[in-house]
Amino acid sequence: MKIATASTAEARDRLSLLIARTAGGEDGAFSELYALTNRKMRNTARAVCARGSEVEDILQEAYLKIWRNSPNFDPDRSSPISWMSVIVRNTAIDAARIKTLPTTDLDFALSVPEPATDGADGFDYDRARPIAATAIRQLPDDRQVLLSLAYIDGESRQSLSMRFGVPVGTIKTWLRRTLETVRTDCAAFGEAQAARAS
Repeated sequence: MKIATASTAEARDRLSLLIARTAGGEDGAFSELYALTNRKMRNTARAVCARGSEVEDILQEAYLKIWRNSPNFDPDRSSPISWMSVIVRNTAIDAARIKTLPTTDLDFALSVPEPATDGADGFDYDRARPIAATAIRQLPDDRQVLLSLAYIDGESRQSLSMRFGVPVGTIKTWLRRTLETVRTDCAAFGEAQAARAS
């Protein structure tokens, strides 16, 4: 059944069914979902990002999110096309944000000097700061943006969930693991300092 020739209700029901079957792990259902919607989703991505090569990358990432989040789709809350369009649009916006920022807000935050300390705790903050900055810059671009949105812009976990197209629990896990990575690098630096001082 081609979506163009079906009534609106039939098309919506068909897409809802395909998303449900995708959630059940049916590759064929996902392929059909892609075939019926990719033109509209491409136009959605193109409205944010005009370059063809970028649109294809955005679509690939967005459809991966659609696949992963298919169990969360609720046809009583939104239409399949609206739900998918939000994921594609947010993916395109995030890609545009990463591309247009010459530096992240985290770069600015890391450049702010620490208040003067008396050194009583034995930790060299001036030397630790570049270690943290380096660790953050080595993160994938989307994780840098996630940290910036969460801790610099103060965006809520729920808002981040909608922006990235993943459940709130996944956002919390990403943030926790990302911070653990940065803290591990900084802790290793601190241990090395302590070993040299002893």
